[in-house]
Amino acid sequence: MQASKQHRSSGMSKRLHYQPMQEVEAYCLPPFRVLDHQPPYNESSQSTHSTAQSFRERYCTLESSSANGSYNTLYNSPSTVSFSPNGSPVSQHDQDSHYQYHSPDQTYGSSISGSCITDDATDFKYKLKELETAMLGDSNIFDNYCSSLQNGASNTRPEVDSWGQIMDSISKKDLNQVLIFCAKAVADNDLLMAQWMMDELRQMVSVSGEPIQRLGAYMLEGLVARRASSGSSICKALRCKEPASSELLSYMHILYEVCPYFKFGYMSANGAIAEAMKDENRVHIIDFQIGQGSQWLTLIQAFAARPGGPPHIRITGIDDSMSAYARGGGLSIVGKRLSKLAEMFKVPFEFHAAAISGCDVQLENLGVKPGEALAMNFAFMLHHMPDESVSTQNHRDRLLRLVKSLSPKVVTLVEQESNTNTAAFFPRFVETLNYYTAMFESIDVTLPRDHKERINVEQHCLAREIVNIIACEGVERVERHELLGKWRSRFAMAGFTPYPLSSLVNATIKTLLKNYSDNYRLEERDGALYLGWKNRDLVASCAWKCKPGTN
Repeated sequence: MQASKQHRSSGMSKRLHYQPMQEVEAYCLPPFRVLDHQPPYNESSQSTHSTAQSFRERYCTLESSSANGSYNTLYNSPSTVSFSPNGSPVSQHDQDSHYQYHSPDQTYGSSISGSCITDDATDFKYKLKELETAMLGDSNIFDNYCSSLQNGASNTRPEVDSWGQIMDSISKKDLNQVLIFCAKAVADNDLLMAQWMMDELRQMVSVSGEPIQRLGAYMLEGLVARRASSGSSICKALRCKEPASSELLSYMHILYEVCPYFKFGYMSANGAIAEAMKDENRVHIIDFQIGQGSQWLTLIQAFAARPGGPPHIRITGIDDSMSAYARGGGLSIVGKRLSKLAEMFKVPFEFHAAAISGCDVQLENLGVKPGEALAMNFAFMLHHMPDESVSTQNHRDRLLRLVKSLSPKVVTLVEQESNTNTAAFFPRFVETLNYYTAMFESIDVTLPRDHKERINVEQHCLAREIVNIIACEGVERVERHELLGKWRSRFAMAGFTPYPLSSLVNATIKTLLKNYSDNYRLEERDGALYLGWKNRDLVASCAWKCKPGTN
């Protein structure tokens, strides 16, 4: 009997990851196409200055937003930012906007930050100079700052050594260090110093440059957005229309293909589910953020190849309205694609749609039936749930307790390995800078720097969350990552114990990484898998089961 179980598990694991995707993409994924996307521009703002008006016709601006979902207040901003032809942000004023956030395979029902860039390579430097003069006047920011120091207007005058370090970093064009100095000035509310350093940074960043230059452009957006606000009213946006749903989905697909982060997360979670369900006849998987449903393609095929025949599979997909936008329709699209795939592989299949956000999930939404073996999947989702530091409802822990009450056989967790949840602004900025530097470097080895789709991928799939982490606070900040150590504490308090991952999953992911850069590394520590770039952990994956005697 034991040998039979091992054979069944091994057979499923082999089928789990080595599947030619071409044969199923027609059923489950929209066709990929190379896009010639021209970013839209803002036509809503008016200016009495003709040069500024001409400039706005070509560039999108960073500004206040009115948003749906977790955002429900309109804020007005005195300062905005745009990209110049070389990709550097330029300050602008007095406009409004609205935007939403999307991430590969998933979109979230929260309105946060975005960015907009231009494809125009024409030299507009003289127009930029005219615009800056029109908005900032002829006086030099640096001179104003020094004058204010002499007049005692600033209580945060830097020490001589610190000032020397700032000037040295600027002269060496050490973008990483200048960003940190600028963030410190923003944290200290030293507005004149922050403004001067932002002007210096605009000459150093570029959305088509080196990884740190591209990341720096979006970090600078976040700093400008934060400085333009006050108190808990920090919620900034860029005046950019969302791309068409087919384009957005295409950008997600590109990121999914060029970086192994999402494949790693899905493969490791699927491996744990396949192992836990190898002897079950009726399997119910509840995916708390199903997105496009692509995680389940290989798992359905793996169950189809199971010795003794596949189980009956039911998938409940929890969703939100913004994911529907990226798909170009509701959850029925996901259900039809997965149903067609299951039919092709002769797997008994049902799909249950729950078109609500994670914060609204209650027991009755999950459609649990007697006799089913339950698997719960939290892939890149829980960090969007507000915890006790944001709301007394604490949906992050509430969901875990709800799941525990159902006695699932396995619960899978995949999250970014970053600490941005409760950290104060300045350490959160430094953490974000370090984390996304590694991610942008990893993208750089796959897509050329002048690749138009690369710019769109970074703009629409990554920049939004970066700006949200930096610019927003309170309920407006929905990007709240935690390290795996903190997730372990939450799961333990909810009544779970670690579920060991199969060694076959580890071996299969190592095979996957052979298709990518040698700088990616996979580590197994304390029963969890970590995927990193060089010496930085980026994604962690683990599985959990109910503690004996706790139900």
